[in-house]
Amino acid sequence: MNRQQLARLLMAACDVTKDPEVLVMGSQAVLGTWDEDELPPEATASMEVGIAFLDDGPDRKKADMVEGAIGALSQMHAAEGIYAEGISVSTSILPDGWQARLRTWGLASSAPARPLFLEPHDLCVAKLMAGREKDYEFIGALISAAMVQPRIIEERLAMLSTETHKVAIARALRFVQRSVSAPDRRPPA
Repeated sequence: MNRQQLARLLMAACDVTKDPEVLVMGSQAVLGTWDEDELPPEATASMEVGIAFLDDGPDRKKADMVEGAIGALSQMHAAEGIYAEGISVSTSILPDGWQARLRTWGLASSAPARPLFLEPHDLCVAKLMAGREKDYEFIGALISAAMVQPRIIEERLAMLSTETHKVAIARALRFVQRSVSAPDRRPPA
């Protein structure tokens, strides 16, 4: 996915929900910091974008509206090969202070949307906590390209509740430490 495709999805999401502030929480959040041609291929391979709304209630009404209008198997997906996954902010495990670090962009093509993007290190923490193979590949590619700093990821992991997420944090720290010392980025056992 590139920035122009992302802008079209964000505009459509804002149009269907009548909410201009859309939060990009999935891997495409890196497009809020870098242009697609600056990123490693693993960082833009996905043709879906995970988006949420800061004021979406527990009923996930806006997320469901996005799913129905521009989600998988929608007309947009069929016509352009891209789609949005409506998610809740509570879906991701994020470090303290993440909202203060949100990014935005000034692409005229995204108006009237006012997109917000997870800061790349916060995004890496969320992906590490999800612990999927594709997430490890994504983070490993960003580390290899020196687009994120392992030390900052470790600091952000330390901002999580160690009691609640003890095992996942330990697994994530092993991955980050191994990414610094070796090119093998398979998920830790």
